[in-house]
Amino acid sequence: MSSGQQIPPWLQEQIMKLQQAQQNLQSILAQKQQLEMERIESDRALEELKKIADTDPAYKHAGSLLIKSTKATLIAELEERKELANTRVTVLAKQETRIKESIKEQETKINEMVRSGQKPTS
Repeated sequence: MSSGQQIPPWLQEQIMKLQQAQQNLQSILAQKQQLEMERIESDRALEELKKIADTDPAYKHAGSLLIKSTKATLIAELEERKELANTRVTVLAKQETRIKESIKEQETKINEMVRSGQKPTS
């Protein structure tokens, strides 16, 4: 393809699909990063909670308020939050793998289309 030629519509479509997949991958990576930060925060909070006595007062954030709670309740909530984050990270990792494979396939397909200069058969 010379530089004076326009990109054929079928190739533009494939490139758009590739760009969409790349955007989806970026979104998944951002979500995973957010969940990782959430897990780290939960771990730190759990460490601090385990340092206090069972009878010491403990508080949790609820918007702009601090609400008194028990150590056991807060530990249970943090453990659940951490477990949920782990599950979501696992799901996102599977999505990430599928999208990376899809991107690789799309790149291969686009390269073949550019080399042959023909519309794909599929």
